[in-house]
Amino acid sequence: MTTATTTPTTPSASARTAPASTTGGSAFAGRRSVRVTLRTLQVVLALFFGLASGVPKLIAHPTAVEAFERLGWGEPGMYTIGALEVLGGIALLIPVLSSVGATALVGLMIGAFIVSVTALGGENAATPLVLILPLAWIAWARRGQTAELVRLLVRRGA
Repeated sequence: MTTATTTPTTPSASARTAPASTTGGSAFAGRRSVRVTLRTLQVVLALFFGLASGVPKLIAHPTAVEAFERLGWGEPGMYTIGALEVLGGIALLIPVLSSVGATALVGLMIGAFIVSVTALGGENAATPLVLILPLAWIAWARRGQTAELVRLLVRRGA
């Protein structure tokens, strides 16, 4: 009578210690569906901030001009916010900048919420709150890329 022996199926040491750059720098990197969802969310938010929100401010669309005049910020404020939104959207698409870009956009959305509540009487105040959640998830899930960015900057002596 022969007894079958089984070998435990645990990941090899090399699989457990894969560098952050090959795993995307997060605990989610191993699950393909989560990676795809995260990347899709980054692209959708990049398009939203870049095209739907930032560009109208940069081209001085009448609705953007009117909103910033109501705030008393005028064109300088409108162009500044528009540029920050476009740059944040672009950063979401660049792997090494995605966490930093998402974090910056969270800050911008906190400011947008405060302005909506205090200066605009709550008009559209829910929009920044809704956007904060996926941006915070991107910032957290891609945090390993921020460490990679710091390593690149240190290596270059910046």
